[in-house]
Amino acid sequence: METSSARPGGSWRPWWRRIAVGVAVVVVLFMLVERFSLIPGFGGLFGEDTRDRTGPALLKSIQDMDRYEAALGNFQVVVDLEKDAAFLPDAIRGTRTLYVGAGTVGGYVEMGGLDERNVTVNDDRTKASIRLPHAVLGTAALDPNRSYAVSKQRGLLDRLGDLFTDNPAGEQAVQKLAAQHIDEAARDSGLAERAEKNTTSMLEGLLRSLGFREVTVAYG
Repeated sequence: METSSARPGGSWRPWWRRIAVGVAVVVVLFMLVERFSLIPGFGGLFGEDTRDRTGPALLKSIQDMDRYEAALGNFQVVVDLEKDAAFLPDAIRGTRTLYVGAGTVGGYVEMGGLDERNVTVNDDRTKASIRLPHAVLGTAALDPNRSYAVSKQRGLLDRLGDLFTDNPAGEQAVQKLAAQHIDEAARDSGLAERAEKNTTSMLEGLLRSLGFREVTVAYG
């Protein structure tokens, strides 16, 4: 039985090493074909069975909300994020992601700190004056059902790295950038002013239903 093979220079390589190298090459080829869909329909050969083994969600804390959610803005932004490596062409090392981020920003008025100094009522309870703090905006909340990556361009080294990881950091980077742009757009959208206007309308309707004929709401 042949147990080794001759190589130039008189050195010998055991037969099991050749088998191990051959198996490794075949595995890498299978991974490349399936990962990058080099052969149409080949990926279905190794079908995936998805199972949700997530444990129950745990309640960490409950926070009482002493504020009136008065307005909600819906925003969408297209993020074009490119990362280049120094001294290497994009085809070798570099990524570019085109991502559509959709989310909401809420405008609210804090009412938890109000006391008798913020509310003035006349003796016959026909006039009421209320002073509230200015409306503020919450942070952007991305909607995963409406946010998605349009395209991802990666260099050769990045593609090889993706064989062993889904690169969640890259996805988090565009999501964070999308939220930042949405926050900036919300500040310039007049959402806070709309929240104050809606809060005023709510309080006027409420107090008039209680018999007040004149209601004044101020902010600041």
